[in-house]
Amino acid sequence: MRKTLFLLIIAAVAMSCGKQQQHREIPPVRVKTETAGTGTNPSQRPYTGIVEENQAVAVSFTTMGTVKTVAVNEGQQVVKGQLIAQIDDTQARNVLAASEAAVSQAEDALARYKQLHDKGSMSEVQWVEVVSKTAQAKSQLDAARKNLEDCQLKAPQNGIIGKKSLSAGETALPSQPVATILDINTVKIKVSVPEKEISDINADTKTSITVAAANAQTNGGKIEKGIVADALTHTYDVRINVPNPNHKLLPGMAAEVSFLISGSDSQNVITLPVTAVQKGFDGRLFVWTISQEKTAVRTTVTTGSLHGNRIEITSGITAGSIIVTEGYQKLGEGSKVVY
Repeated sequence: MRKTLFLLIIAAVAMSCGKQQQHREIPPVRVKTETAGTGTNPSQRPYTGIVEENQAVAVSFTTMGTVKTVAVNEGQQVVKGQLIAQIDDTQARNVLAASEAAVSQAEDALARYKQLHDKGSMSEVQWVEVVSKTAQAKSQLDAARKNLEDCQLKAPQNGIIGKKSLSAGETALPSQPVATILDINTVKIKVSVPEKEISDINADTKTSITVAAANAQTNGGKIEKGIVADALTHTYDVRINVPNPNHKLLPGMAAEVSFLISGSDSQNVITLPVTAVQKGFDGRLFVWTISQEKTAVRTTVTTGSLHGNRIEITSGITAGSIIVTEGYQKLGEGSKVVY
């Protein structure tokens, strides 16, 4: 009797656990989505670009020496004429002092010989030699002063220090960059455009630019279009000039660029990010769509041409479909999602 009661208790506990297991729900997968047909007009061709400085100037010493001080830091704003770095000027000062003494001696000799020359007691050849030595001494003095000035490296223009290459105590060689000064009052957004789309872009093509890192959105200016394609990717470099008076846009920041191509006859074509389209084991392309019940549905699609980092969807979905663009790696058919 006791054995039978014990077995009944075990069975009841097992059934209870089974019911709890059945009622345990799998938490929904968090994803990012995009509504097909919203902001996907091919006349606004989107690309990913990068911010570049308008101009970069590498500054260096003209003579060799030990770096005494570096007066700037990376990211610091400098003005034309501001001290960047200085090398040990002991030898340059000694040379200058010797040159000054030589000039003083030459001028004293010139004054004394002039009296003899004026009295006719000195030949013209001797007088010319004295004058020539005085001029040489002055020339050497000018060189010594320039050499001492060159021990200080000063900014040739306004800008921001992009990279500092030497520190105090290191040996600077002639023409070895000490720092790079960047002009970022105007920056350039560089994008790579496929060769079949480059003909639609000209110097005055309108652009819309978003730089998330700087929380900035602006319209681009003049466009500089490269004329030599990359041999591997068959793309052309395009650079868009953008005013940057507040220096919010810094070199290296990623930018989203849309070229506003006029005259497009493909206003109703749906495009999606290329990364949202996947290939199944059967070789067919598909995207994950969201049903009304907020579950994931594997939807087969066919694709058309590329538009920057987006691709045309010619069949499989319609405008208004909700497409998963991020987080699809954890999805399966019928997975519950939150977005």
